[in-house]
Amino acid sequence: MNWSNPSLAPFVPTPITVVREMLTLADVKPGEKVYDLGCGDGRILVVAAQEFGAEAVGVELNMERVKEGRDRISALGLNEKVKIVYGNIFDVDVSPADVVTLYLTTSGNEKLRPKLEKELRGGARIISHDFTIPGWKIHRVERVPEDYRVHTLYLYLR
Repeated sequence: MNWSNPSLAPFVPTPITVVREMLTLADVKPGEKVYDLGCGDGRILVVAAQEFGAEAVGVELNMERVKEGRDRISALGLNEKVKIVYGNIFDVDVSPADVVTLYLTTSGNEKLRPKLEKELRGGARIISHDFTIPGWKIHRVERVPEDYRVHTLYLYLR
């Protein structure tokens, strides 16, 4: 699976106000592990660590984004709490995650669903930005107005 294909998961940065709402909706607590699959520049990871006290792991297939995120993490002194893995989201074990954040597409989420079902333990929360996970029951939906558009957040519980 090549997730660098823009039709599956283009890089569209999530606005920081929406990042905060995602992590709030997921009820992230200090010490929990947040995984961002397709983490881009690592902004969700940074906010999860700095503002919510979480440990955060991102997975990204674009090396430019990985470098950008790692540089930001290092500059902020977050190397002990935040890590970005360069690689394919299907190759990284997400079983330690308390929370998983996604900003893929509906078809991308559908392809990822069996992996999440297999690896995530009960009680894990999944937040998908703008795209549903077909076949899963939505626990809560939140709409976040930001600048020129409204973002839709979907909370799922395992």
